[in-house]
Order: sequence, then structure tokens, then C-alpha cells
Amino acid sequence: MAQEINLKSEISATQTGLRLDQALAELFPDYSRTRIKEWIVSGAVYVDGVKVDKPREKVLESQQVEIEATLPEEVHAEAQAIDLDIVYEDDHILVINKQAGLVVHPGAGNTDGTLMNALLHHCPEIELVPRAGIVHRLDKDTTGLMVVAKTVEAQTHLVAALQAREITREYEAICIGTMTAGGTVDEPIGRHATKRTHMAVIHNGRPSVTHYRVAEKFRAHTRLRLRLETGRTHQIRVHMAHIGHVLVGDPVYGGRPRPPKAASAEFTEVLRNFKRQALHAVRLELVHPVDMEIMSFQAPVPADMVELTKALRKDTEEHPMEYI
Repeated sequence: MAQEINLKSEISATQTGLRLDQALAELFPDYSRTRIKEWIVSGAVYVDGVKVDKPREKVLESQQVEIEATLPEEVHAEAQAIDLDIVYEDDHILVINKQAGLVVHPGAGNTDGTLMNALLHHCPEIELVPRAGIVHRLDKDTTGLMVVAKTVEAQTHLVAALQAREITREYEAICIGTMTAGGTVDEPIGRHATKRTHMAVIHNGRPSVTHYRVAEKFRAHTRLRLRLETGRTHQIRVHMAHIGHVLVGDPVYGGRPRPPKAASAEFTEVLRNFKRQALHAVRLELVHPVDMEIMSFQAPVPADMVELTKALRKDTEEHPMEYI
């Protein structure tokens, strides 16, 4: 189980003028500088009761510092030969197109066969980087682009860029219901009050922003392009469910098959056989952590979503009077 920690201390006279991450590393030597930086940029550190998310912030004598964070359970991962679709690789970063069914981190119920196991096999030296260089996650059955850091320096830069919303992540999704226009969902997300594996929009959750636009309308479904400002667990799935447009196939948030009126048996079967959330990370843009060049990557929509889209188009063509 993850461990909730609460650390408190006071800045000493000799620490005046130090960066916040340096001072905290001295005050709490049981935790690595990398972990402390992560806590700072994630908003888990308070100075005199005020949240501070910049590691470079200078500290002063007598300031009260507090860390309220979750320390994840350490899981030892073994290297495993698992095929990866590598889109780009150099000495510092790795960009992959993750397949459906691949869990990112080992954990309860998934002790091996994960992306982390695959990374340790493909690039053994990545064992020296926290979380095997993983910067952000995709859910098990979400496909598409992920960036992985091959060095601690690259990871630190990419985590900071992600927190500063300097990495562009665009997704393609298919939701239930016909949307008339795009928009933005700006609603906080946190752990569901009673369902431990679910997330939900809650008033005291973490700030979460999802932009979406209509890419294609069908008779009773919509194909979307979405862009994340934040990266909360299940963010797109939760936000779309919140506005009444759950993703097709989503096993957690209610994307069960809902064939429209007079749907053909063939189309109904396609919907019933789509067993995962129809969500794909289609575009990733970032600044290289060392070269400082803007890099942009695209990943083609996977075959199952392509076939679903074809079926939706056919259903719409067969019922033109009901198409809005």
C-alpha cells in the first residue's frame, strides 16, 4: 500500500538563501533530491502554509516547511523481453506508441509484463532513473504516445515541463452521444468517495482541465480530439463521463454498448465487441531536454478504433434522416 507522509521542519540560519529543493534535501536526508523535486512541482510542499511548486524558490531563516505527500510502494521490476513500438530514441529520451493491454507500472495484480519491465530489458541503464524513466502514464487499455527519460537529468527536465504545461498531449476519442460543439471541462478530480479504483469530479480534488473539439459527428456518437492541460488519473474518461458523454467501451465509467434505434446487427456487434475505452494519445509535442529543440510526434489511430469509426460512419449513412 502507498504510504501517506507528513514532514515538518524549520529553515535554519545556515540554509538562508538556498533553493527550496536543496534545503529540503538537507532537512529530510532520508528522501532523494529527485523525489523532493517531484513533491515540490506536484504541489505537495508548503512554506509558511503557502503551497510552493518551484524548486528554485529561495528560502529564509525561520520559515516553516511542510510536506504532505504519498510515498508509493516500491515495486521491484525485472527486465522482460516485451515488444515495444519505438517511435523515436536517442541518448536522452525514448518515445513509444503504447499498445492496448500494456500496464505502465508493476503493481497489485500486475507484477510483470509491464512497460517498466520492457524498458529495463530494452535499456538496462534506465534502472538508475526513478520509475525507469517513466514521466507520465497511459491507462492499461489506452493506446498511443508516451515519452520516457533515459537519464535522471532528462527526467527532471521533462517532469518540470509537464508540470509547467509545456508538453502538448493530444488524444483521439469516441464518445457516446452527439455533441454539437467543442468546449473545455475545468473540474477538479480526486479519488471516488466509495469506489477505490475510480476517480471522480469532486469539489476538493486537484485542478483538472481538458479541452475538446468535435472531429466528426455520427448518428449517436461523436469522434473527438482532446488536449490535456493537466494529467490526472483517468482525466479524459472522468471529464467526458461528467458532461454526459462517456467514452465508448469504457469498462469503469459506463461506456457499455448503446446501439441507436434500428441499428443493424452488424453494427450492434461491433459496439459489443469493443471492450476498451476508445482513447488514443495521437500527438505529443515537447522541447528536447538537452538539445532544446521542439519535437513533435504522431501515432496513427489503432486498427480497432479505425474499424469502429468505419462502422459508425456506415450506421450514420444508413440512417441519414436521424443524423444531426
